[in-house]
This record gives sequence, structure tokens and C-alpha cells, in this order.
Amino acid sequence: MDRSRRIIPALAVAAAAALVLAGCSSSSGGKKAEEGADGASAGKATTPRMTVALVTHQAPGDTFWDIVRKGAEAAAAKDNIKLVYSADPNAGNQANLVQNAIDQKVDGIAVTLAKPDALKSVIGKAEAADIPVVGLNSGVSDWKDLGLLEFFGQDETVAGEALGKRLNEVGAKKAVCVIQEQGNIGLTQRCDGVKKTFSGTTETLNVNGTDMPSVKSTITAKLKQDSSLDYVVTLGAPFALTAVQSVSEAGSQAKVATFDLNKELTSAIERGDIQFAVDQQPYLQGYLAVDSLWLFKNNGNYSGGGEQPVLTGPAFVDKSNVERIAEFAAKGTR
Repeated sequence: MDRSRRIIPALAVAAAAALVLAGCSSSSGGKKAEEGADGASAGKATTPRMTVALVTHQAPGDTFWDIVRKGAEAAAAKDNIKLVYSADPNAGNQANLVQNAIDQKVDGIAVTLAKPDALKSVIGKAEAADIPVVGLNSGVSDWKDLGLLEFFGQDETVAGEALGKRLNEVGAKKAVCVIQEQGNIGLTQRCDGVKKTFSGTTETLNVNGTDMPSVKSTITAKLKQDSSLDYVVTLGAPFALTAVQSVSEAGSQAKVATFDLNKELTSAIERGDIQFAVDQQPYLQGYLAVDSLWLFKNNGNYSGGGEQPVLTGPAFVDKSNVERIAEFAAKGTR
């Protein structure tokens, strides 16, 4: 995509939601998308039918991406878009999925950039084919260099720094930051951000996020080996819930904090099993990414003017506000 085209002023996100309201579909059929978007749309677009591919690095069993997908489906239902979702945690396979979307001549692609170098070539092919590409969730440091139109997500370094400051506030002294996918730039940035602002000691622990029993045993072993650890920081809701089990099995006094939410995690915060979570609003990421492609095609808009990312986080969820957030998490949208 020729970056010189980025001269059209961006609409505010609130205005974007109010432009033209829309119709429905997903990779598994329009009815499912409509059901997933109940209450989220007030009408349907009359613009020509579009096909948008959403390609993520979702690992099997990672419920975070169910929330991203629900947001994307809600936007598709509103904008008369057929949404084709695909995912693979292997960067090479994810690149192949983007190539498949190009071969299918989709009208737009939304992609995560957990390992941006592996996607650089195929994104260039999409742009050469005049297919607009936007980024979401991972890749806030790389989206402009790769020539994407827009980006929707949080700055992972900033989010990590915010969590590090919160650890200082609660009096933590030694934390372990658990990375479930080695090489994922966003996860690395989170832990690096924690280390930057946390005045205590931070260690990094790599685990195999696709094997939850292994995650549990690895965290348990670490806690048994080092009784001075007083905080376990995880980078996703399922891993936080597993860490709670590890703390119990290890007989540790460590507390658990995490990035990202799901409905089980909000319940754990209410019980006090988890102290707090950093929320990046994945539903909003999926929604805005798909909606932005409709806006670009039908009104030439760039959120952020094509120069700045649209930030969806970070925000803290703890006992002071979890009751309100849990209402939405129960619906699978937070």
C-alpha cells in the first residue's frame, strides 16, 4: 500500500462507530456472527458486501482470542462483512494463512504481529495486491515499518511498566514473569517493562504455553526452589489461573497478578486468588480492526491518521472495579 495515500484525516473512534450500521457473517456462517453480536449493533450497512480475513497467532486453548473474535464478529455483523478467521501460533504458518487470504482476493486483512519479521514479506505481497492491511494486538513497535494502515492494541512496554509500578505500590520484593511463548515480541516487552519500573528483583521464566500441565509443574518447581518469590506475574488469564494452583501446590506465600482477562479470572479476582489484572480490551481490538477496514474502503478513513496507533489499554482490574467488569466478562466480551 502506497503510504503517500495516508493524507485523509482520521475520524475519532466514537464517530467511526456512528457512521453507517451493518450486516453479518463469520467464517462459520452469518447466523453465528449475528448471535455473537446481539445487542452490539443498531442496524445494518447497505454498502457492498466485503470479505475480511482476521489472521492471529492464537494458540489452541487460549481463550483470549475468543474475545478478540467476538469483537471482530460484532463489527462484521454491523458492516455487511464476511469475516474469515484463521490462526496459528507458528509464525511461518501464520504467514501462510495471510498468503491464503491474498490468494482468495479478500478486501482487507487484519493481522497480529507477534513475530513481525516472519510476516514482513507476505504483508508486502498483500500491499502489492492492493489489499489494505491493519494490525492488532501485537506489533505496536513494528506496524508502521511494515507499511500497515493502522494499529489497534496496547503498548506492551507501557503496560509492563504500569504493572511494575503497581508491584511497588503493593510492596512486592521479588517477582517472576512467566512467558508462555518464547520469541513473542509483545510478551517479551511486557516482562521488560515490568523490570524497568519494578524496584525489586524480577526474573523471567519461560514455559510451554501449549502444554498447561507443563506450565503448572514448571511454575510449581520455581516456587519450591525459591521461597523468596512473593509475586508471580503471568501474561494471560489461563496461565494466571494455573499459577494459582502452582502457588497452592508449592506451599508458597506468593501472590499472582496477570495481564488479560476472562470470566474465570474476574471471579478469581473477586475471591482474592488473583490480586489484579492489566486489561487491554481484546474485544475492542477485534472490533476496531475489522471496522477500520470498512471505514477505509467506504470513506477513506485512517484511525490515528495512519501515523499513531489506537491504544486500547492498559487499564487495571482489581477488587475495586471487578464487579462491573465481571458483568461483561460473563458475556465473553471482556
